[in-house]
Amino acid sequence: QVQLVESGGGLVQPGGSLRLSCAASGSIFSINAMAWYRQAPGKQRELVARITSGGNTNYADDVKGRFTISRDNAKNSVYLQMNSLKAEDAAVYLCYAEVRPSRDHARVYAYWGQGTQVSVSS
Repeated sequence: QVQLVESGGGLVQPGGSLRLSCAASGSIFSINAMAWYRQAPGKQRELVARITSGGNTNYADDVKGRFTISRDNAKNSVYLQMNSLKAEDAAVYLCYAEVRPSRDHARVYAYWGQGTQVSVSS
């Protein structure tokens, strides 16, 4: 089994910054893509940013230039640096990882964290 634990959420004023962290633990041989999604009340879950094991990234259009995703493969961790936060960025942010649990099998499983709340308000 694999657990993803997020941290770093909180309340910030518009224009402020937050850095989210997510650490994966458990039965992990390797991790393919890692990502951050968000879900605001009454809205569908949406991809914010994604990073491959090789470091290739992609972002949602409305966060490009403001958010930066990064990862530390040695720590099985992914981060999201969020700058110039806006009210519309407020949501629960969820960590996602595609994990290969065993060297003996090529199958990859998707895991989600519980989420961390990001609130943006003056």
